[in-house]
Amino acid sequence: MSQSKKSQRRENRLATVQFLYSYEFNPPEVLADGIATFFSNQEQPREYYQFAEELVFGVIEELSTIDEEIQKYATNWKFDRIAKVDLSILRLAIYEMLFRMDIPPIVSIDEGIELSKILSNLDSKRFINGILDKMKGNLNRPLRQAID
Repeated sequence: MSQSKKSQRRENRLATVQFLYSYEFNPPEVLADGIATFFSNQEQPREYYQFAEELVFGVIEELSTIDEEIQKYATNWKFDRIAKVDLSILRLAIYEMLFRMDIPPIVSIDEGIELSKILSNLDSKRFINGILDKMKGNLNRPLRQAID
């Protein structure tokens, strides 16, 4: 994957986390309209964020399953005490690990950690890495390759 494609995917993941963060506080009445408004107000043209839109729809569609996974691995943490930005990063990474067979889990973990460096703090990076690392051990798929 070229560097520009890789950075576009990172920017798309960053936008996804930003949408999920705002969704946590103010979910739109019509998801598609909220997504359209959000992505039309970004730096790049809307087509640039096609990957992000796929991720947002997927995360929100699978939210209860994803949140169950977070609760399973966030031992000693009350769910509502998890920082909302960290929760958004975890939701994205776990969605990819469970439902996006075209993305190797190791990539999702690395991206989650990188996003935590950009959006959160060192403790958050450790927290996110800890949860994703525990979860990684229970996945029934190759960690370093995509599945067609």
